[in-house]
Amino acid sequence: MASVQAARGPGNRGGIVGINVTPFVDIALVLLIIMMVSSTYIVSQALKVELPKTATSDGKVTKTYVVTIDKGGELLFNDAPATLKGLEAQLRAARASEDVSLVISADQAALHGRVVEIIDTAKLAGVTKFAINVERSK
Repeated sequence: MASVQAARGPGNRGGIVGINVTPFVDIALVLLIIMMVSSTYIVSQALKVELPKTATSDGKVTKTYVVTIDKGGELLFNDAPATLKGLEAQLRAARASEDVSLVISADQAALHGRVVEIIDTAKLAGVTKFAINVERSK
């Protein structure tokens, strides 16, 4: 220990004893920015539906289950084909483990009665939080 002190002297610098994390933080921030920019290009729905347009809409919810209704009235539950009875069973199972918010994305040409069927089925399954997905008119 004394020999290291003597070799160092008053003008000599000691060895690097700490890790400089500044380059790591710079790289992490660049990767975060790249991820944020590229996430806007990721499409959440594989099925193209024309949503009705509104001038106002509520804010987004954090944890949701999505039911999509296409022009022909076919159902998708979280992008998987579903039936009305199967939808009720899946919502009951989801509701048993957590509080469920349901977003209904119906094509503009879908029948209103089909949307009401979905809402009624969800209420029977115990779901109380609903949202209808719309696009803002420009």
